[in-house]
Amino acid sequence: MSSEDKEAQEDELLALASIYDEDEFKRAESAQGGETRICLELPQNFKIFVSGNSTESLQNNGFEYTVCFLPPLVLNFELPPDYPSTSPPAFTLSGKWLSQAQLSALCKHLDNVWEENRGCVVLFAWMQFLKEETLSYLNISSPYELRLCRQGNGQSRTPLVPPDAEKDCGGAAGSAAAEEETIDARAVQDVESLSSLIREILDFDQAQRRKCFNSKMYLCNICFCEKLGSECTYFTECSHVYCKACLKDYFEIQIRDGQVHCLNCPEPKCSSVATPGQVKELVGEQLFARYDRLLLQSSLDLMADVVYCPRPGCQTPVMQEPGCTMGICSRCNYAFCTLCKMTYHGVSPCKVTAEKLKDLRNEYLEADEATKRFLEQRYGKRVIQKALEEMESKEWLEKNSKSCPCCGTHIEKLDGCNKMTCTGCMQYFCWLCMGSLSRMNPYRHFSDPSSPCFNRLFQAMHIDGEFWEAED
Repeated sequence: MSSEDKEAQEDELLALASIYDEDEFKRAESAQGGETRICLELPQNFKIFVSGNSTESLQNNGFEYTVCFLPPLVLNFELPPDYPSTSPPAFTLSGKWLSQAQLSALCKHLDNVWEENRGCVVLFAWMQFLKEETLSYLNISSPYELRLCRQGNGQSRTPLVPPDAEKDCGGAAGSAAAEEETIDARAVQDVESLSSLIREILDFDQAQRRKCFNSKMYLCNICFCEKLGSECTYFTECSHVYCKACLKDYFEIQIRDGQVHCLNCPEPKCSSVATPGQVKELVGEQLFARYDRLLLQSSLDLMADVVYCPRPGCQTPVMQEPGCTMGICSRCNYAFCTLCKMTYHGVSPCKVTAEKLKDLRNEYLEADEATKRFLEQRYGKRVIQKALEEMESKEWLEKNSKSCPCCGTHIEKLDGCNKMTCTGCMQYFCWLCMGSLSRMNPYRHFSDPSSPCFNRLFQAMHIDGEFWEAED
C-alpha cells in the first residue's frame, strides 16, 4: 500500500465518521472498511402494498400501508491496498424491500460511478447516490409493490467481492437463464419471508417516527408549555399532542372514578381514545391494574352470555348456557338463577321483592306480547296480576286518602268537619295540617288564633253536592 493510498483511505474514513452518526456509519475495527446504513428520503404519503396473490402466507385480499421510513440499505465495504489509485472498494449491498434485480442494478451503477471517478475516493458519492437517487434511478413510485426473490437463499450474506471478479468466472455460467445473469453476487435481499418483511417495515417505520417525534418541540394545550416530544404523548387517531405530566393527572382522576372508557384525548369534541400501552406508560402499576380490571369487567358486561356470581365476596364471571337460567360459579360452586340472582329454584317462578313490584308492573305494562309472555313465565302470571292490583290499590290510596300521623293507617274523608278520628288507633288529628289533636279539647286547634288552622273547622266541607269554603 502506497503512502498516498493509505492517507487517502484514512482521510475518507475520518470524513465519513464526522459526517454521519454511529447509526449510519460504522468503521471496521480489524480492516480498512466498514458498514453504512442508508435511509432513503421518501416522498409524502408513500404507500407500499402486497397484492392478494403475492404469497400464500397472507390470508387476506392484500395489504397497503402509508410509510414515512423504509428499512435502510446496508453497504458493507472493504478498501483494498491499492484504493483509490487502482482498485475500487469491494462491497456488498443488501436491502429488505428491494429485489435482487433492483439491488444488482444499484451495484452496477456504483461500478459506473467508480469508473467515472477512477483514482478518487468514491464512498461519499456512493452513499449520496443511494440516499437521494435510488427511487428515481429504479423508477420507484407510490404505491410500491413488495416482492420477495425466490432464487437462492435470501438470508445468506455474500462475501465481499470486487466488481471485476465476475469477469474471471469464465463461461461456466453461460448456460444460465438471462434473468439469473442479471443478478449481481454482491446484491443480497436480506429477508426471510414476505410476512416478516411487512412486519419489519412497519416496526422500523414506527420506531423512526417515534424518534423524530421525540426530538421536536410541542405545545401542550393544557399547561401551555412547550416540551420535547419525549416528554409528550401523541394520539395517533387525531394527531393531538399533550405533555405526559398533564395526561398523567387526567388519567389518574378518571381511573380512580372508575371512568375507564373516558380516557379520551382532552381536546374538546375529540373522540380519540388512549391505548392501553399509553395508559400503562403514564399511570402507576396499581392504577393500571385497576384500569385493566375495570376495562375487562365493562367488556364482559356487554356480553349477553356472561353473568356475575351474585355472592358479594366472589363476583366471578360465569358463562351462561343458551336457554338455561342456571349459572354455576367456577370459583365458589354457587348455583344461582341468572334472572333473579337468587339460589337456583328450578322451574319455580322468580320471587319478587316489594321494591321491585313497581318496576315489574311498569315493565309489564310497557312490554310487547313476547316480553309479557317471558315475564309471566319468569315470575308467574299470578304474581304479576297481584303486582298490578297492589299498585292500583296503592295509587288509589295515595290519591284519595291520607295516613294517620300516629299509626300510618290510611283514612278516607267522605264528609264532616276537619277534626278526624283514626279508625286504627283512635287518635284525633287535623285533616288540613295532619297534626295530632288533644284528646281533651280537639277543637281548640281550630279556635286558637295562633293555630295555622284557626277558624277552618269546616273548610272545604262537602254540603248538598257542593264544596263550601269557610271565609277567614
